[in-house]
Amino acid sequence: MLYFANTIYLLLIPLVLLIPVGYAVQRRLRRNRLRRFGDEELVRQLMPSYSGTKGWVRTILTAVALFFFLVGLARPQIGAKLSEHEARGAEIMICLDVSNSMLAEDYSPNRLDRAKLAISRIVDRLQDDRIGLIVFAGSSFVQLPITTDYVSAKMFLNTIDTQSVPIQGTAMGDAIFTALRSFSAQSEKSRAMILITDGENHEDDAVDAARQAAEMGVKVYTIGVGSAQGQPIPMDGDLLKDREGNIVVTRLDESTLQQVAQAGGGAYVHAGNEEFGLNPIIDDIRKMEDEEFNSVVFEEFDEQYMYFFAIAFALLVLEMLIGDRKWKKQLFS
Repeated sequence: MLYFANTIYLLLIPLVLLIPVGYAVQRRLRRNRLRRFGDEELVRQLMPSYSGTKGWVRTILTAVALFFFLVGLARPQIGAKLSEHEARGAEIMICLDVSNSMLAEDYSPNRLDRAKLAISRIVDRLQDDRIGLIVFAGSSFVQLPITTDYVSAKMFLNTIDTQSVPIQGTAMGDAIFTALRSFSAQSEKSRAMILITDGENHEDDAVDAARQAAEMGVKVYTIGVGSAQGQPIPMDGDLLKDREGNIVVTRLDESTLQQVAQAGGGAYVHAGNEEFGLNPIIDDIRKMEDEEFNSVVFEEFDEQYMYFFAIAFALLVLEMLIGDRKWKKQLFS
């Protein structure tokens, strides 16, 4: 089956019709000028070797050449058969807090967007490692199953916001258990999860969950997002307030995050504006023993654009070889 990588160029194909239309208009205007010059039949007799047919042939060749050139620019491809891909690396589940407190602006532009930017940059560094995304607030769910498809990872990452989980809260323990269920059956040794959260208002025993994860061979890392001084939470053009009308201030709970990381056999990092903390954690994960993974992937498509460019070039050369005089015994003059 034929596929096109740059379909936008296919939208220009109707413009090919402008070439013969423009030539027809040009011939009509030329004929009107000749009529003003003198009798049309007499003028034709004065130019007995001129061929109007060849003009049309050259025009059609140019139009068809442009058609094949545009199809070539659209990069036609064939292939797309399944193949088994082997890679060595780690499995990393990233658990991202999407509660309202992540809208606080002690990071630029806010905690959540800064975390998403850091994750995106880390994805660009990955090679054969497998990555998954879990979003959590009062509950948690898998945003992206474990995969080596980094393009999809970044696409799913861009869709995350505070509405991704309707229940508010910070259920870190639930996120840890969701991550544990999300690792592949192929992975046994090189598994890690990274919790990115402010740790505030945790509603379950995250420390015990991290301890169970460590017993299953999964390292738990935590990245604390926020400040001890606290920040108000922007909400609908105003600041979030409690039932009594007081402005809600969200503060980083470093103590809990440190305990979770210690119980999980990982490490705690306080996120900064410049170095968010993911880089040293990824470097530490790379020291773990790589595992071999088998996955079914699509093979790369075979590019076909060069054939269309070759046809376009041949047609243009043929167009240049055709003169304006009538055919006699030979095709070209």
